[in-house]
Amino acid sequence: MAFFLNVGFTIIEFIGGWLTNSTAIMADAVHDLGDSLSIGSAWLLNRLGRKSADTEFTYGYRRLSLFGALINGLVLIAGSLWVLSEAIPRLANPVMPVTEGMLALAILGVTVNGIAAYRLSKGNTLNEKVLNWHLLEDVLGWVAVLIISIVLQFADWPILDPLLSVGFTLFILFNVCRNLWGTGKLFFQAVPDKALHEEIRRTLIGIDGISGIHHQHLWSLDGEQHVLTAHIVVDHEGVFGPDEYCAIKQSIAMALEQYPLAHTTIEIELTEEACRDQPVPSQTDQH
Repeated sequence: MAFFLNVGFTIIEFIGGWLTNSTAIMADAVHDLGDSLSIGSAWLLNRLGRKSADTEFTYGYRRLSLFGALINGLVLIAGSLWVLSEAIPRLANPVMPVTEGMLALAILGVTVNGIAAYRLSKGNTLNEKVLNWHLLEDVLGWVAVLIISIVLQFADWPILDPLLSVGFTLFILFNVCRNLWGTGKLFFQAVPDKALHEEIRRTLIGIDGISGIHHQHLWSLDGEQHVLTAHIVVDHEGVFGPDEYCAIKQSIAMALEQYPLAHTTIEIELTEEACRDQPVPSQTDQH
């Protein structure tokens, strides 16, 4: 429902912005286009992402949402640059928009985005919560358009329209670039949360019998589903048999239950055991 409300209203906005000659409405139309893409892709990719892992995509399809975020970001950047190319020249030669049309669209914008935000506020997933904040921003944006349209009814200040559109667009660009940077880092398997990575390390090293950790890697499938791999060095005295092995595995499993980890791969090594992933030094290195 939130998707169809937004995409329908976005079309109305583009037509209304053209008819009223308002760059502020055009700027918000680009913003709503981005929200429509985000809601639509989140809806579609959430369904596709539920597909079970197979022999080709062994971790499943969760990373599709990152791809969707990348596409949304690029579309928003292109749209924002177009709005700036239209709005900046008008700062030098402002044109009075059709204020009655602006006022009507602003009232409709507050209503439509308010309903969509209310619908998404009932969701529990991180995607729904993030998108709900975007829609609340839209409501506030339309409140700003509403105020400007009322002011223009009584004052001949046409420069307010391009000023508002430039402000909207710069705000959009700032947030889009920030989100694209975060998405790009996840694509390159950067640590999704440095504090979480270090906290997991401290938790594991605090388990009785564990003397060291190396090759610890934390990355994310989609920003929500994290993957952890690590080599655990066990400091044992005497025999390290099946009972001791099961006990240390159970301790690790209990310690990691508190973290949002979709997949964990733990390798247990004895103190005197050589790590098979440790690179063998070359003859040059030895000399």
